[in-house]
Amino acid sequence: MRIVVLTGAGISAESGVPVFRGSDGLWEGHRVEDVATPEGFARDPQQVHAFYNGRRAKLTGGAVEPNDAHRALAKLAAAPGVELFLVTQNIDDLHERAGSGEVLHMHGELLKARCQSCGAVVPWREDLSRASVCPACGEIDCLRPHVVWFGEMPFGLDETAAAISRADLFVSIGTSGRVYPAAAFVSWAREAGVPGLEINLDESDGSSLFTESRRGRAGELVPRWVDEVLAGRKDQG
Repeated sequence: MRIVVLTGAGISAESGVPVFRGSDGLWEGHRVEDVATPEGFARDPQQVHAFYNGRRAKLTGGAVEPNDAHRALAKLAAAPGVELFLVTQNIDDLHERAGSGEVLHMHGELLKARCQSCGAVVPWREDLSRASVCPACGEIDCLRPHVVWFGEMPFGLDETAAAISRADLFVSIGTSGRVYPAAAFVSWAREAGVPGLEINLDESDGSSLFTESRRGRAGELVPRWVDEVLAGRKDQG
């Protein structure tokens, strides 16, 4: 069984990862244009580094841990007869820490840095600054957070489209349905004749496009759904 799962902020929020963009459009009191665009980084790299340093510290500080939804998806990926393609909008490492081996981070990863001189992507758990040195090329003042900012192309879109086109099921967990191109994944699934399941706390902008929607916490509903899938596989086998 081939399953494509898209996860969004809702799954990580249950682990204590804040949803940084508020209803006023601000990210922790900052304008999106100032901390989440290439232009903002060019204007004031120190401010952008400080913003992501704070997010990184919260992720690595010991208070944020994977929840039952993350663990259930790792269990699903390891099950015989299941081919899981897991793509996330989240830049945290909670899927990996729960045991998922292959995760496509379409918006990048907070615990990595990217060199604007040589293009290297390197693990990074400490603060970034203009004084940081690229481990690959030795240049200074060239590292940026390895995250996708507004105006930049998300990673792995062709790979995701191919996986959806041959899937038996598309599942969206904890997403608002407002951020493109991820919001279009359910439309890609419908066009390919792939049924869609939405698991979300509230109705999303794309709820009407799914074959089935389940409302509630991901930490409760995802393990229940995974158990259903695995029970079905056992019955078939």
